[in-house]
Amino acid sequence: MFTRISLFLTLCALALPAWAQQSLQTWIDLTPPGGVLRLPPGTYRGPALIEKPLTLEGNGKAVIDGSGRGTVITIKADNVTLRGLHLKNSGDSHDAIDGGIMGEGKNLLIEHNQIDDVLFGISLHKGGHSTLRHNRIRSRHSDSADRGDGLRLWYSHSNLIAHNDFSQIRDLTISNATDNRFKNNHITDSRRAFNFLFAHRSVVEDNHLEKNSTGIIALNSEHLLIRGNRILHAMDASGAGIALKETSAAIVVDNEIVHCAHGLMADSPMDPYNRIVMVNNLFAHNLTAIYFYGAFGGHIAIANTFRNNLWPVSIVGDGDPMNDLWLANYWDDYQGFDRNHDGYGDWPHELLVFADRLWMEIPATKFFRNAIVLELLDFLERLAPFSSPMLILHDAAPRMQPWRGWEKGQRRDLQKEKPGPH
Repeated sequence: MFTRISLFLTLCALALPAWAQQSLQTWIDLTPPGGVLRLPPGTYRGPALIEKPLTLEGNGKAVIDGSGRGTVITIKADNVTLRGLHLKNSGDSHDAIDGGIMGEGKNLLIEHNQIDDVLFGISLHKGGHSTLRHNRIRSRHSDSADRGDGLRLWYSHSNLIAHNDFSQIRDLTISNATDNRFKNNHITDSRRAFNFLFAHRSVVEDNHLEKNSTGIIALNSEHLLIRGNRILHAMDASGAGIALKETSAAIVVDNEIVHCAHGLMADSPMDPYNRIVMVNNLFAHNLTAIYFYGAFGGHIAIANTFRNNLWPVSIVGDGDPMNDLWLANYWDDYQGFDRNHDGYGDWPHELLVFADRLWMEIPATKFFRNAIVLELLDFLERLAPFSSPMLILHDAAPRMQPWRGWEKGQRRDLQKEKPGPH
């Protein structure tokens, strides 16, 4: 029966092309629960509200114009699919979260849609177990702080966000939302590509993040897996490739973090048993590859590669640096030998700071960090120390060569499929 109704609506539209200029809400109201509404090519007026399970398809040729009011499509039902639509022209209220799609339901499938000239892109509030894939999303306004979030998850759990293309947005905000997976997304020109707040057990995997103020920031979020991401050109003064605050039990593995103000920033985990673990990451061409602040301790760094960073590791705070574990990392400034040819240096790699401790302890002096006078002072300190240097790290077995594919900048291709609608 549903198929016959869907066919009837399509035939009516073909017979009466003027219908394509009518309100989308009329078409939705005529579709029975569980039905499939295949819109013929044309422009439809929004906003529209979906309060029953159905499938809405546009085949890439149906435009939904929000008329500059509210959210273009609001979903208040489970088991709804939106596919192949072009959504545009939402309202402009941050308080009302005007945007392309607002989803308040479970088991939603939102795929192959183009969403632009909106404030917020897609918002999922409450509910969960939904899939967002192959969508292309753009906000409006030139200043990133005035834009809306490309994606907003709030109390929405166990969702898959994959192969989407986000650009010209504010953030992807995941707040009080747990067990979500973000895979193979492309995010550029944002303030914070990923902004996690109380977003426990999130998986961020194989994403390409480029020219954002900050790549990934996590606050009060436990048990994160950040794996296989490419994070490039986060060069704002306070920006970072990855920033973790009051976040513990985080695993950061197989990421490429290149040309950022800070490659990775983190404080110390509050619970000594919940470590921040970094394995086989490439840190290259960053101002500071790793920046730890607060009390020392709680970090494990194994088999990472440090190349051409202005400063490999800086630590600000009290504590014993031996509470951090550094092992089998590759350091491009290591000056030892491997006489037994086992692939590891014959003696440990230690990072000591002499005059450099000045800008670490007094951040205001960072402006003069590479001044000739400080460079000369640091050289004289190393030549004839008049104060005890500060130990930053001790790697007991530094690698002589990078591990697993970083030797010549080789890495696996993260973008096996082009993001956005097909």
